[in-house]
Amino acid sequence: MPSKQRIIKGLAEIALRVNDLDKMTRFYEEVIGLELLESFEKTVFFRIAEGVEGHMQVLALFDRSGTKGYTGIDSKKSTIDHIAFGISKLDYEPEKKRIEALGYEVRTAYHEWVKWRSLYVTDPEGNTVEMVCYDASL
Repeated sequence: MPSKQRIIKGLAEIALRVNDLDKMTRFYEEVIGLELLESFEKTVFFRIAEGVEGHMQVLALFDRSGTKGYTGIDSKKSTIDHIAFGISKLDYEPEKKRIEALGYEVRTAYHEWVKWRSLYVTDPEGNTVEMVCYDASL
């Protein structure tokens, strides 16, 4: 059987439905540190990183409350476990201290099997957000 050529080159977008667009926008801009690309009445786009062939990696927040038939967000039905953003090992400790100074609880983990060091914080709507770096010393 011939090997299938890999066509996926990276993650283009993460999109979340949100209940409080203003609060979530402030969190991802001020706490996580994403660059605000564009803000519309019911949608906000953040730049995560360079992407593939002109499509940068983005986080989109959508307020769907005005959509016909929308019943809100039910965490019991969501399949989202967490969102992870890659950071530099040099930024790991300063980011942990900065986020804690903003009043957020930061949880840490070491994933020895891949040599990853992670910070975890919860966004205003209960999503777990990970900031992860490679650490060869693990």
